[in-house]
Amino acid sequence: MINVRYPAERKEAILKKMAPPMNMTIPELAEQEGITATTLYNWRKQARARGQVLPSRSTQPDQWTSQEKFQIVLETAPMNEAEVSAYCRERGLYPEQVEAWRDACMNANDDAAAQAKQLRQARKVEQKRLRKLERELHRKDKALAETAALLALSKKAEAIWGTTNDEDD
Repeated sequence: MINVRYPAERKEAILKKMAPPMNMTIPELAEQEGITATTLYNWRKQARARGQVLPSRSTQPDQWTSQEKFQIVLETAPMNEAEVSAYCRERGLYPEQVEAWRDACMNANDDAAAQAKQLRQARKVEQKRLRKLERELHRKDKALAETAALLALSKKAEAIWGTTNDEDD
């Protein structure tokens, strides 16, 4: 296996082809550039680790992963409206998409808090139901024990005194 070194400029040019708006897939790039897919996957992984947005599965921005959308939100956060528009044009996005992703990121903890509250309420309802069932079980256990005791007493009484029907005969 030959270890080939590629110039940094070529590597960056290929990574740009992976990024929006081109969004070329790795198999397409491998065929076009004559570089193995494994090498391209490694380059993409390294670029993502550096914080570059390189979508994988879909060329449609609305189908990007949460991490990719969050990275876009982080990159555009310090920008003004004109800069965001230019950024979006470069990457084939709409500013409205970035704004929607920003809102989703900002409201993410609200959803988590609401879910936690619902979970606590559901747990409280289940604990209440469990206590009710335990009380009912305890009551029925006592009734069963009492019935068993009465049955045992009636058998002992029958053994001692005999049946009450014998006396009437």
